[in-house]
Formats: sequence, structure tokens, C-alpha cells
Amino acid sequence: MALSPSGGYVASSSLQDVGDSTLPIFNVERVQLQFSISSDFVAAQVANNVLVLALSTGRILRIDLDSPADIDDIDLPKKSSEVGLIRRMFLDPSASHLIITTTLGENYYLHTQSKQPKALSRLKGVTIESIGWNPSLPTASTREILIGASDGNVYETYIEQSNEFYRREEKYLKAVYKVPDGPVTGLWVDVPEGRPDIRRVLVASSSRLLHFAGRIGRHGQEGSGSIFTKLFETEAPTVQEGTEIGSTSPSALAISPESPSSGSRDEAMTEGTFAWLTGPGVIYGNLQSSSDPSSLGVKTFNNAKAFDRLKIPASENASGRKRPTRDPIQGIALTQWHILAFVEGRVVAINRLDERIVYDQLVLDPNQTAIGLFADLKKHTFWLFTMQEIFEIVVNDEDRDVWKIMLRDQKFDAALHFARGATQKDAVAIASGDFLINKGQFIEAAAIYGKSSKPFEQVALAMIDHGEQDALRKYLVTKLSTYRKSFIMQRVMIASWLTEVFMTKLNNLDDTITTKAELVAQTNTAETKDELASIRGEFEEFVTKYKGDLDKTTTYEIISSHGREQELLAYATAINDYNFILSYWVQRERWSEALDVLKKQTDPSIFYKYSSVLMVHVPNELVDILMRHPDLNPRNLIPALLNYTKDNAGPLNQNQAARYLSFCINQLSSTDAAVHNTLISIYASHPASSETALLNYLSAQSSHPPPSYDADFALRLCIQHSRIQSCVHIYSLMGQYASAVSLALKHNEIDLASMVADRPADSNPALRKKLWLAVAKKVISQQGTGSIKTAIDFLKRCDLLRIEDLIPFFPDFVVIDDFKDEICAALESYSRHIDLLKTEMDESAATAESIKDDIKRLDQRYVIVEPGEGCRVCGLPLLSRQFFVFPSCQHGFHSDCLGKKVVEGGGLTTRGRIRELQASIGRGGSGARREREVRELDALVGKECILCNDFAIRLIEEPFVSESDNKEEWAI
Repeated sequence: MALSPSGGYVASSSLQDVGDSTLPIFNVERVQLQFSISSDFVAAQVANNVLVLALSTGRILRIDLDSPADIDDIDLPKKSSEVGLIRRMFLDPSASHLIITTTLGENYYLHTQSKQPKALSRLKGVTIESIGWNPSLPTASTREILIGASDGNVYETYIEQSNEFYRREEKYLKAVYKVPDGPVTGLWVDVPEGRPDIRRVLVASSSRLLHFAGRIGRHGQEGSGSIFTKLFETEAPTVQEGTEIGSTSPSALAISPESPSSGSRDEAMTEGTFAWLTGPGVIYGNLQSSSDPSSLGVKTFNNAKAFDRLKIPASENASGRKRPTRDPIQGIALTQWHILAFVEGRVVAINRLDERIVYDQLVLDPNQTAIGLFADLKKHTFWLFTMQEIFEIVVNDEDRDVWKIMLRDQKFDAALHFARGATQKDAVAIASGDFLINKGQFIEAAAIYGKSSKPFEQVALAMIDHGEQDALRKYLVTKLSTYRKSFIMQRVMIASWLTEVFMTKLNNLDDTITTKAELVAQTNTAETKDELASIRGEFEEFVTKYKGDLDKTTTYEIISSHGREQELLAYATAINDYNFILSYWVQRERWSEALDVLKKQTDPSIFYKYSSVLMVHVPNELVDILMRHPDLNPRNLIPALLNYTKDNAGPLNQNQAARYLSFCINQLSSTDAAVHNTLISIYASHPASSETALLNYLSAQSSHPPPSYDADFALRLCIQHSRIQSCVHIYSLMGQYASAVSLALKHNEIDLASMVADRPADSNPALRKKLWLAVAKKVISQQGTGSIKTAIDFLKRCDLLRIEDLIPFFPDFVVIDDFKDEICAALESYSRHIDLLKTEMDESAATAESIKDDIKRLDQRYVIVEPGEGCRVCGLPLLSRQFFVFPSCQHGFHSDCLGKKVVEGGGLTTRGRIRELQASIGRGGSGARREREVRELDALVGKECILCNDFAIRLIEEPFVSESDNKEEWAI
């Protein structure tokens, strides 16, 4: 791409090759009919994919091109000899209404759903040359339409199909305008968008093109009267003059097909186009839109262009030479971007944007006559009819080169809209950027260059050479967004460069604000400050979006080298480098900012790292934050807590380390010994004399044994810091009651020693008594001779102590009268105890005599066995062999039968032992061992009756009929 000295864009030669297609835009193809026709065509029309052919015989063929086999064969009501040959036909764009005119001035109407043309009696004798269809079609009727006649009259009529014989098809017919210079060769009617009371009309003749725009008249009922009369009577037309060569020069008015919504900002691409054929050539332009109807004609004709017939190359004769004369253009049609002209048997396509001839094809032989060139405005198809043949002008990718033309005309937005593919869009972008650079619009050019393939170094150097740092920044940001993620090196380099550019810009703005404030005290720097805030916001957005492309170390170095603290923090925040942010605020002792950052953290390592310094300076706030993070491991915070406690001499209830550890123990149920030991260390080492907090903690721990702290460690600390009550408590928890009492008595804590002495309770009365004796000795030694009574009253708290236990502790010179009552009470107690023992001895002697009597009676117990009594197992006589009889139930069993049953129902151990004894006895032998084994075997077998013990209960699970029984005996 290059720029001309005048600032215009000049395309390089390679631009012509960008996006070229192998297929031509236009191609004329002969249409093969699927049926034979014996006569010539005399007229034709095509609309909405419906083709209508008129034959010289008077027949009309209506063909739906979507279903070409379905053909309507229609005849006029009268023969051609009566009404003349069909001269022309007019088909509305929706193919709903067809008007036929003959050489003898007869006119007929044919509806799309009918096959019977109806004569238009009001139009009899009118030679129709053109029709302006109602823009609201399709409808059941034509509604209000304009008809141009050969005599220059413009008629308005309303045609509605009727099946009544005496009713005319046209409701009314009125001449509304007269063209003075010949036939009306073209009509077009339109309704401006959103203005239903306005009509826009083009009227064409061979020498003039008239534009009307204005309000129409309205009647009570549709079709009851003319609506265009008011328009033509009140509005003066805008006139486009043409040069008349002769009355024989063809004239026509063509309108472009309905264009699809392009979405372009250029109105010229969405507006319709007109083309007026005159003798010298074609006048064409866009049908401009305007909110003021009176200006429509002026705008339309002022922007119109003229294409000279002489621009079309002359035809060649049979010898290959150019013809000396040129015939006028015989017919035209408009495509979306081209003018199709039929001239000298050729179809020529002219691009309307640059008037370049893109297609020139000879179609007809010299002896062939063309009926006309027609366009289907709905379906965008184009047709050429002769008297024997039909040709379709096929349009292929018509707008492929539109972007090039728009580019040459410096319409870059339009060129980009029509560009296809990356190559074409890139060419547009580069050209647009070059154009903007030449105009000094560097920032706009940077945004476009960033999306193009123009060499990076060229663009960057151009921005640097011109000192356009803002444009350079815009270009780099845009370029960075176009690189794929796989372009790692390029993205990192551009991102790093952008960081440098941002820092330079921010420093320049700061310098500008400072300089202005120093030079002129009253200078308003608000605008510069706003720009500074905007650039800072842009930088923060940049680092947030492209943080993955920024090298952490490099970026920190760049920003730090410029001394940009706020941007440094913005980058650290974007990449979640909270270690850096916290370190930054801590170094500057900005504790509130550091805590604000810490509140947002979830990584435990950050809390562990900065807790030491923050605990010293903002302990309350830090502990509040720590307590909101139960996922932290308190063990890792112990160094920070101890460091804080070392220099903190405040009240214990305000100690934040103790507060946090108590929270971990009570709320988080921590059982970590280190946490508990640390809390004990804080309580024990605190200079306050009160042991309440420590004792409360120890008491709480004793209620949930075993305690989580190290008792030996706690005891050493308490001894080291003289926490006597706590030491006694710990001794007690360890079961070392003697040590606890001794320590308490050593420090004259009599009540505390008494409490500990009572703890063994009933589990170890001897120990309890021993402990109380130690307390008694201390109490008696402290009370002296004058308060023996008081000491004895105190020692009554233990029920194990007797007066005789205490006497050794009293001094030798104590008068017995001081505790005479206690001695008497003790003697009475002993007397009662002796009487109780005597009673128990008498009861024991009586019990022994009773047992002796029972033994004697057992020796005399016997059982009578009748001679016929049988074994309860086998049923054989019991006296036939050795047997057992149980006196309590009178059941008898043979020894072997009873042994077998005991083995079957006994436990595994019993069965094994019986078998061992039976085997040992069976092997023979004599002596004491055999007798002992026999007694043991008899004891095991005759232990209890098998019918009365647990063995009988277990038989419930056994079936009545066993496998060995005869089941037939149970048959009923």
C-alpha cells in the first residue's frame, strides 16, 4: 500500500489479485424448455420466479419456475384477428397481477389464481407503455396503480378481480398527469418508510425524468376514488433532462432489486437504485431518502451519474473490424451493483461504482430479434427473451470486487464490510491505516494497524519517529490482543514494552501537573489529573487482562525503576502476589493497609510469615483476623505469640496471645500440646500474682481427661514462677497427693492441703488417712497449747482420724482436760464396736453348726431304683450295668448312655476332656492316677441331669424326626 502526495490511497498492483474468483460474475445461459412451441414469442415477463410468455397465436403460458412442469395454458377471450396480437405484458413484482395489451388497444387483466383474462373496458383504446405498481403488493387487488400510455397520459386505476358478469374489473380510471414529450416509458411508485400518506413517483419519457413527492388524497373507502390527483396537482416535479437523439431511441426506467439488509453504515448500500435509459446512454443514481419529501427529487438527481453509450466498445463485423456506427442501447436492467445493457446483440454489464465494463458477451446473431431484457426484482434473476429463445443471465458472487472499489474511493468502512477473508480485510486495514497516518490521525491509525499484517517494526518506528507515544501504546495493546496464546515470546516482549510505555506516560503526566502547579499557582490541573486517572485505570485494566503475558521479575523491575508505587501495587494485586503487597506495607509501617490486604487472604503461609511483626504492632486487629480463619494451624503462630508476650506487661485479660490461644482451645477444640503448653507458659510467666486464669484453665482441662498439656512441663513452669496453687492442682491431677499436700503445707496453705487430702476418698482410705495425719500434724503444731480445742474441731472434718492418732502430735505438757471429751467419745465408740464384733461372732458360730447338720444329712440321702426301671436314653433296664441316678429329679441313665449324650451336647473343651479321660482309662492301669481320672470322668458326666439342665433347652432346635428315624412311622 502507498499514499499519494495528495493524501489519497493508491492501491498496489497486487491488490487486483486479492480475492479474485475463477468464475465470472455474469454468464449468459440458454434456457432449454421442456416442451415444444410451434409459434414465436411476442411478449414476456418474469417476477417472483413466475415466467409468463405470450405467443403469436394469442396463447399465454404461465410457468412457475419452482415447478416448471406445471404450466398454465391461457387463451385470450377473443381471437387475435379480433383484438390484435399481444404487444406487451406487465407483471407486478409479486406475480399476482398481469396486464396484457394488444396491438389494437385491447387490454386484459389476469389474476394469479385465474386462467381467464378479463377485459379492461375502461382502458379500451389505451396503448399501455408502463405501469407503476402499488408498493403494498401482494394483495387481492392491484389497489391504486399508475398506467403510462403512449400518448403521454398517466392514468390512475384500481383493478379488482370480479366473478360478476356485469361488473367491471377496474373500479375507476382517471387521467392524473400528462407528459408533453411522447410516451410514458417508465413509472415507479414508492411509500417512504414511516410516511403512509406520502407517495414518491418517478415518471420517465424519452427526454425527461420527473420526480414527484408529496401527500396523496384519501377517500372514505379504499378504491372509491383517485388518490394521486392531489399529488400531481399540488406538487411540482423535479426534472432530470436528457438529450434526445431521436424519437426512435429506446427509453426505459429500471429499478434495482430488493437488496438484503447489509448492516452497513453507508446508506448508499441499502437504498434502491434507478436507471433511466436515454439515447446518449444511461442516467443512474441512488433513490435518496430524506425526512423532507420536497427535497427527495433534488437529492436524487443531484447525485445521479450519466453513463455514456460511447463507453461501450463498438461491435465487430463479420470480418473482425469495428463497426463504424453504433446502435443505441436497446434495454437495461439493474442488479445490486451493475447495469445490464442489451446493445447490438450483446449483453454488457457495467459496474455502477466505477463504470467499469466487467462483462461483454455477444448473445444474438445478426438476424435475431430481442423482445427485451427483464429482471425478477424479488428473486434477483435476469432474463433476455428473443422471438425463439430464452436466455438467463446468471449472476455469481456479484459483490466480490465491491471492496476494491470502495477502497479506491477511500470508503474504508464500506470496504471492510464487503471484504471477505483475512487477506482482503488485512488489505483494507493497511490502506485505512496509511490514509489515517497521512492525515495525522495516529491513534485511529494505531487501532487499525494493530489488526493488520503490516510489519510490526514499520508501524512502531513510525509512531516513535513522530513522537506519538499514545498511538504507540494503542497499537501495542491492539497488536497484543491479536496474537495467539502460542506466540509466547512476542506476547511477553510486547507486554513488557507496554509496561514501560505506561510508566513513561504516567511520569510525564505527574511532571506536567507538578510543573504547572509550580509555575503558576492558580493553574487548573484538573484536566491533566483526569487524564492521569484515565491512564492509570487503563494500565490496571491492561495488567489484569494480560498478567499471564508479563514476566513477574521484569515487570517489577520496570515499574520500580520509574518509582511508581501505586502501579506496583496494582500489578501485584493483579497477579495475586500478596506477599509483595504485605511486605511493601509492612516495610513502610502502614499497618492498616497491611491488615486490609491480610483480611482478603486465604493462604495460611502468608499469615504465618507476617504474624510476628503484625502481632507486635497491631495485636488486637491481627487476632480478630486470625480468629476468622479456623483453618490456620496455631502451632505455626506460637513464635509470633511468644515474641509478643515477651514485651507485653499489660493485664492478663488484655493479652492477645492468651486470647487467641484460648479461642483455639475453647472454640476450635484444639488438642495440640504445644498450644496448651504455650498458654500455660503465658499464664505462669505473667507478672500478676493472681493464679485465677491459670487455675480456671487447669480446672477446665481436668474435667476432660486426659489433659492436652504436658503435666511435667506445666509443673516445672509453675514451680519456677511460684504458682503454688497451680502446682498443687497439677500434683493432684498426676495422683501425687502426698507431694501436693506437702507443698501446700510447706507454704502454710492449710485449706488447700485439706482439699487435696480429701481427694483419694473411698478409693484409698489408708492414703487419705496418711494425708490427713500430715495436715493434723501441721495444724496442731501451728495452734500451740492455747488452741488445742480449735485444732481438734478442725480435724473432725476427716472421719478417719481418731483421738489416739492425734495424741502423738500433741506436746508432752498438754493437759488432758483440754480434750477429755474427745477421749471419752473415742472410748464409747470402741465399746460399741466391740459389742458389734461380739454379735457377729455369735452369728458365725450358729451358721457353722447349721452347715455341719446339713453335711450329716447328705451322708444319709438315698434313691430307690425299681427292678424294672429303664435308662432314660436307651430304655434298657437300668440295673443291667453301671448307672447314674440324680436324687433331685429321680432320672436314671446308664453311664455310657449319659456320657455319650454329654459329649454330644457339651462344649468343645468338655468333649475333648471326656474323650481324653475315656481313652486314658481304656488303656488300663491302676493306682491313684486311675482313681483320680475315674473320679474326674464321673464328675464331668454326672455333673447334672441332661433332661433338666441347659442341654434339654438346646434340644428345642433339633427336629422331631432325625435322618436315622423311619419316616413312615410318622405317616398319618
